[in-house]
Amino acid sequence: MRILHTSDWHLGRSFHRESLLEGQAAFVDHLVETVRAERVDVVAVSGDVYDRALPPVDAVSLCNEALGRLRSAGARVILISGNHDSARRLGFGASLFDASGVHLRTDPARAWEPVLVDDVAFYGIPYLEPELVRAPWELDERSHTAALTYAMERVRADAARRRASVVLAHAFVTGGEASDSERDITVGGVAHVPLTAFDGVSYVALGHLHGRQRMSETVRYSGSPLAYSFSEADHVKGSWLVTIGASGAVDSADFVPAPVPRPVARLRGLLDDLLAAPSYAVHEDHWLQITLTDPVRPKSAMDRLRARFPHTLALSFDPVGAAPAAAPVRLSGRPEAEVALDFVREVRGEPAGPDEEELLRQAVEASRMKEAMA
Repeated sequence: MRILHTSDWHLGRSFHRESLLEGQAAFVDHLVETVRAERVDVVAVSGDVYDRALPPVDAVSLCNEALGRLRSAGARVILISGNHDSARRLGFGASLFDASGVHLRTDPARAWEPVLVDDVAFYGIPYLEPELVRAPWELDERSHTAALTYAMERVRADAARRRASVVLAHAFVTGGEASDSERDITVGGVAHVPLTAFDGVSYVALGHLHGRQRMSETVRYSGSPLAYSFSEADHVKGSWLVTIGASGAVDSADFVPAPVPRPVARLRGLLDDLLAAPSYAVHEDHWLQITLTDPVRPKSAMDRLRARFPHTLALSFDPVGAAPAAAPVRLSGRPEAEVALDFVREVRGEPAGPDEEELLRQAVEASRMKEAMA
């Protein structure tokens, strides 16, 4: 069996206010071509289909088009919801879609209910918000590890009866490398789940982290189809083409690079050097994040840069010889409560007290729950 593992489409996302819909549409074209050329049996989409719970209509239209074209190309499609998706909205009509060969798995209670394709069982474990599954599953603790362990124990019980088993999951596995574009999913200070949680199945198609990664021979992240932050400038984007052999084990897993509509890069240097040096010509069509090191901040720097690099999106200054500046506060990928507490400290000149800190954390958690249940 041939499986194309992809994830984190984030349809509807922009990049520093630049629309990515055209690039995402080109990725859909690439997926369809790959399905036909490689005779793919199943396309596994491991969550974060959309970038937010209420996606724009053009993103929904592209998703609808993608699913229809992948089915017409001959592949079954299995999708799970990620932490960016609204599980209820994405899962609308799931029982009806099953008959069409498009299988939406957004309900945690169906995580160990297999989708059978020939003699291979596919288990879709959607993003598990620990607080939402703790009570119904009677978990001892509120953590990603507890939630995934519970689901995987039931998956393994069913998978023991199958020739081969494939799990789709959306989680942060310990040892994975994050970028600046994933949303924090920390609960109680812990976001990671151990790799051993996924023992006992043929292949695990992971979503959430945006860089392709091989956690083990049978547990992999496909990464996002496009770069969603400048921290991903060195990523090679694409999908894993996985072959399950007659024995039920993975025979091969080859990475299929995706098209790059517009590369992203980071440049650093003196303004005059950046504008004159021939070596920078290769970056003239890139989306750029540029750091200028001029001792004195140049006037009209962005306008002058865009004369050569019209797709410059972000500009910062780090003057050579200047006194060391305080380290910038990183926002992307940090727990929302920590960012809010830093803001209180900056504005007020002193940290929040214990009662205030607890109240703030409760507010952040309530906001997370409201979005997860939307």
